[in-house]
Formats: sequence, C-alpha cells, structure tokens
Amino acid sequence: MIANFAQRILDNVQKIFVGKEEAIRLLLVAVLCEGHVLIEDVPGTGKTTLARALATTLGCTFRRIQFTPDLLPSDITGISWFNQKTQEFEYRPGPIMTQILLADEINRATPRTQSALLEAMQERQVTADGVTRPLERPFLVLATQNPVELEGTFPLPEAQVDRFFLRVTLGYPNSSEENAILERFGAHDPFKDLPPVTHPQEIFEMIEARQRIHVESSIRDYMVKIARATREDADILLGASPRATLALYQASQALAGIRGRNYVIPDDVKCIIAPVLAHRLVISPQAQLRGRNAQDLIHEIVARIPVPVES
Repeated sequence: MIANFAQRILDNVQKIFVGKEEAIRLLLVAVLCEGHVLIEDVPGTGKTTLARALATTLGCTFRRIQFTPDLLPSDITGISWFNQKTQEFEYRPGPIMTQILLADEINRATPRTQSALLEAMQERQVTADGVTRPLERPFLVLATQNPVELEGTFPLPEAQVDRFFLRVTLGYPNSSEENAILERFGAHDPFKDLPPVTHPQEIFEMIEARQRIHVESSIRDYMVKIARATREDADILLGASPRATLALYQASQALAGIRGRNYVIPDDVKCIIAPVLAHRLVISPQAQLRGRNAQDLIHEIVARIPVPVES
C-alpha cells in the first residue's frame, strides 16, 4: 500500500524534477513521518523546484519565505493589526500558516528570526500575541541552505538543527539529466500541467500505515546502540539526541514501507542512518583537523556494532 503510494508520488514529481530518485524517496520518508527536511546544496541544483513539485503533487498548500537578515519573527508567524472599522485587533496570518513551507536560505536570517520556527516545527502550532493557533496538517518545513557561501549567514542553532528530521543533498545532474532539464524547461513551464495525485486524507492514512510497520526488539536495540555510540565517541562533541533515535526508528519504518515490506530489517536502518543523524552531530576540532566528518564517523560506528541476525 505504502509502496504504491510512494511510486505514484515519485513518478509525478519526476515529471518536473529530473533524476535524483534517492533524494525524492528521502522526502517521501519525511512525509510519511511528518518530519522536516534540510536541503543543503549549492545554488541552482533544484532545491526550490523539488519543494514546489512535492507540494503540488501532494495536493497541499504551499508558501515560500525568502530568509534575509532583516526578516522579523512577525514576518513569519503573522501580526495583529487594529481594524479601525471594527475597532478591534485582527490577526493577519503569516506565511507559516500553510501545509508545506519552503524556508529558502534559512541561514541568512538572524537567530532571533530562525527561532520563530522552533515551536511550529516541534508542536505544530504558532503563538502570536499570546494566542496559540494550531497549524494545518500535514505540516512540513523544507529549508534550503547553501553550504559554500558563508558571508552574511548565521549558523543554525543546534536546537533547530535537531528538529530537522533529515538532511538531503542533491548534487549536480549527470549529462543525460541535464539535457532532459534543457528539453523540459526550454519551451514551457511544466508546472502548469502538473496535477496533484493524492490529498491530505490519504497522506494521513499512509502515516497510520507506517506506524503499524513492525520493528522487532533486536532492531530497536540496534538503533539505541548506534545512538549511544555517537554520544560516547571521542571524536564527537555532541551525539545523537533521543529525538534523533526516534527519528531513526520512524524513518526506518517509512523506508521499509516504501520498499514494500511491513517490517524493518537492519539494511533499512543502515540506509537511512546518515541522512537522519549526520547533520545532528558536532565533530570535535581535533577530528576536523584530521579530515574526519560526520558521515565517516557514522559509518565507523555502524561497522563496529554487531548487526542483529535471526536466531
């Protein structure tokens, strides 16, 4: 059931976004877990196009915020303004009141503005002028970040990085994919002909189906051992949080469902572990000087932890 749903979404998104099936599947994992995604890559690789194509395919409302240094928290959450006709204050919703929010170049806003997303990303609600308003579900934040250009940017706080369910990198297309991009976008805008192929109610049904995917106790122990190993590694200053362990559990369920199974196997955990954990780890300066990165350390940790096998 989940596999058919995922294939339908994948085929429709690829009418717009050429190639990168693995990146689209990671976004589908996030959708099935109602998790937020940090899309990190150089400009022009299609980060915004992918977000728009996914929102249209899912039949969800979509808003975009261009993050800049002068952006204020109220520009995101909305403001209360005084209506002189009614002599009352009225709430004007901000762009966060949507289902899929594209936070473009999120690291260009100040930490104060970035923190306006914290409540929405965790509790799925917005508090403005003392009034708390729930967000429409499903609610996903797709944030983009340019890892190359650092001038005029602000690093994301660890509390916010940890709220991103997973991180996706796109990379450059190969020659055949780039030719297909020129052919597809050269004559007309393909977004005009892109139909939604699902709706929020079906997404909720798929989320419930994902929650029923079986995770055997030895697989759960395997995930916990990996998470705890990141906290005990000498080269890692900040390891995976309990929120990260829960994200790994849910993402493994989603990946198993996309692959057509109703149970999780160790290969699901191994496949999804880097996108879920790598961006959450803080590497020690000594390890960085030796050329180590989070991906390498995760692979080393996974290699030394015994894989559960069927008795």
